Amino acid sequence: MPPDTPPAGAPPITYLYFGTDWDAENRTSAHHVARWLAGRAQLRYFECPGLRAPKTTGRDLRRLIAKVAGAFGRTRRPSDTVEVRTLLQLPFRRVPGVREFNRWWLRQSVHRVAARARRDGGAVVAWFAVPHVGTLAGEIGEDLTVQYCVDDYSALPDVDATEVAAMDAALSARADIVFVTSATLLDRKREIAKQVAVAPHGVDVDHFRNAAIAGPLPEDMRDLHGPVIGFFGLIEAWIDLDLVAELAARHPDWNFVMIGRVAVPAGAIPDRRNLHFPGRRSYEVLPLYGRRFDVSIIPYRMTTQVHHANPIKLREYLAMEKPIVAVSTPEIDKFADVVTIATGVDEWDVAIAAALAQGDRTAERAAMRAAADLMTWDARLLRIETIVADALAGRPFTPPPVSR
Repeated sequence: MPPDTPPAGAPPITYLYFGTDWDAENRTSAHHVARWLAGRAQLRYFECPGLRAPKTTGRDLRRLIAKVAGAFGRTRRPSDTVEVRTLLQLPFRRVPGVREFNRWWLRQSVHRVAARARRDGGAVVAWFAVPHVGTLAGEIGEDLTVQYCVDDYSALPDVDATEVAAMDAALSARADIVFVTSATLLDRKREIAKQVAVAPHGVDVDHFRNAAIAGPLPEDMRDLHGPVIGFFGLIEAWIDLDLVAELAARHPDWNFVMIGRVAVPAGAIPDRRNLHFPGRRSYEVLPLYGRRFDVSIIPYRMTTQVHHANPIKLREYLAMEKPIVAVSTPEIDKFADVVTIATGVDEWDVAIAAALAQGDRTAERAAMRAAADLMTWDARLLRIETIVADALAGRPFTPPPVSR
């Protein structure tokens, strides 16, 4: 939870926040940011359509129906400071006239909310956590436009890479401040943005530290015998399931538990007795699953998207104080003092075996705890709040230093 009050002298702020679904399956950093801001200011949250065109799957059809219902339904109010609305966009963007209609409909949907925020007084900040509604930037009467960029969006699976890259670049050029979550994204955005600051992910330390405390386990973890090698997150094309399957084949006495929605084709899911895909579990219970982890893993494939990523789960694993084995990326490598970096199946094999064979982990756990304590969401977002306050007050752009 954020501190009770904003800095003394700061103007009241209404955030017009453009993100994914408020109650999305995966709790992303953008969701943490939105909830934190709502503890400090008024938040008008707009659920935006997805980056990729919907497929004819049952899940996508259900989501489309829910979007339509949400767009024409009543405004939701999860708390006294939050209003949630769903923005509806036609998915057939290549059809003549659809883009123009979508832009017009976006402005109509947002204009009334923005006008009311301006009448209420104080500053109005437009906060874009997704790139594809960036045509609104600078056009809804906001005092400040912020882009919060966590990915190379054009490298995500199943998106139109050229179109998404263009939308992302256009928003970065229009925004007053661009926050990026990795140093590699900083280098890219500096070429087009007015002002850029690195804003690494935070972690709810108290929540995930429950994994380090003895207590009851989820029912579906109680009957696993032997070591548990655990992962949680979206199981997408960037997860190296071939690596995990090979490790599971080499060590039938190890249990590999891959928690999260499986978003790859059924044929890509390895079938092994000791490889488990329990499905999505809520953010609230993830630390309870983490209690049973003996080793936490980040088995990414080396894609462009992964190269620019700064995985929030790394910080959550650190807060759980369980050994971590991960691939090498620019951001993960910064944690080599508390994470074992492995390249190739043989190195992974050795690293996990070594983690399982450890004796006294007191010093390692203390180092993990110290690293996590420096990366709380409060610490991260108080810094962001300072940068935003300086921009609204017309002070020079001097982002405070940030740790890894």
